[in-house]
Amino acid sequence: MLKLFAEKVLLSSGWASNKTLVIENGVITDIQSGCAADAEIAQGIVIPGMVNCHSHAFQRAFAGFSEQGSEGQDSFWTWRKIMYKFLGQLSADHAQIIATQLYIEMLKMGYTRVAEFHYLHHDISGENYPQLSKMAQAIFEAANNSGIGLTLLPVLYRFSGFGQQSPTDGQKRFINSVEQFNQLVSDCFALTDNYQNTNVGIAPHSLRAVDKDSLLLAVDHVRSLDAKAPIHIHIAEQQQEVNDCISHYGERPVAWLANNVDLDTQWCLIHATHIDEQERKAIISSGAIAGICPTTEANLGDGIFPTAEFMAEQGTIAIGSDSHISVNPIEELRWLEYAQRLSKQQRAILASEQQASVGLNLWQQAALGGAQSTNSNTGELAVGKQADLLILDASEIALFAHSEQYILDSVIFAAQKNLVKDVMVHGNWVIKDQIHPLQKQSAHAFTEVLKNLSA
Repeated sequence: MLKLFAEKVLLSSGWASNKTLVIENGVITDIQSGCAADAEIAQGIVIPGMVNCHSHAFQRAFAGFSEQGSEGQDSFWTWRKIMYKFLGQLSADHAQIIATQLYIEMLKMGYTRVAEFHYLHHDISGENYPQLSKMAQAIFEAANNSGIGLTLLPVLYRFSGFGQQSPTDGQKRFINSVEQFNQLVSDCFALTDNYQNTNVGIAPHSLRAVDKDSLLLAVDHVRSLDAKAPIHIHIAEQQQEVNDCISHYGERPVAWLANNVDLDTQWCLIHATHIDEQERKAIISSGAIAGICPTTEANLGDGIFPTAEFMAEQGTIAIGSDSHISVNPIEELRWLEYAQRLSKQQRAILASEQQASVGLNLWQQAALGGAQSTNSNTGELAVGKQADLLILDASEIALFAHSEQYILDSVIFAAQKNLVKDVMVHGNWVIKDQIHPLQKQSAHAFTEVLKNLSA
């Protein structure tokens, strides 16, 4: 049993003072008033950890290699060609080293759980490993070594474009038949027996990469293993993708999805950027989550999700760092708000009638949506919830905020430093005084990998 006393803590009911969290087996079992005699004293302000709803871990090693410009007209599609060339060099050992470094960075910035959209399945030649889940196990190992919670989402990837176009050479490491993919998913479920604080869902990559029959078979299989397994999909990231979907199916991507699968609260639509009003309402009515990755979407020139309208209509959001051009939930939330301000030429867009603080509203909504997107018992601090929490540096916050209503506004919009001092995941301290016990070892191994890779 662990007891943690906080002078200031953000509970599910709002800000509270002088509370002791009682934690057993990684879960908050009681919240007591006052400081228990045997409690550890939190040296700062306690808030729930953030969930990263969308990660391609290997792209962390590629983040600095794609800003040179290519083919005269740089875009998502030219960026993707560089990415395919890069990943053609990665071994399972490389993948584990890169993911470990990434997950340590996530923890230090305040992410306590990650949904890994994992599509690098096969060896460099595109052949199956003797153990089909070898690359997936590298991700499990990285999460275990770092201490972050993991929701692994093996990706079903079959085609290079709408109409079942043949995969390109750059995609050979992604490709599985439906039967082989379902076996991979079953193998990953078995791996969770060996790794604490993990679960498994699936990620049909996109409507261009899977056909309807494959999509439905994969969903049926994962639902047979876990009725509440998360299902994530890239859906409308680029306008070209929308146009190609209309040409092939006669419908926009989200509209097609809503009309052809049973969307529910376990679905997370990643990059639902280019949607119309009807599609927006379809997502909201289904209870599905919109997975928004503001820094990656800005970096790739994708576009801006209609966040203001979506949240005003009670839509559920989650945030992700995707390509890891940034690994910082505060920056994701800042960009989420600022993109709306720039497009609408107004301020404080993503506040609500119930919550006037933009920062507090965004942190709570994104954390809860992230928990839903991973089917994890996280996202808020309350009795019965997993003890995933951050301690923020109160002395730094005091330079900006003098009362609780301004704390998260100051953290997101005013502070220039990382204010996360300590991080707890599932009742275990993984960051203390901004230090991870493996950070030096991990950084060295990661640096050595980069020396041997080229873009």
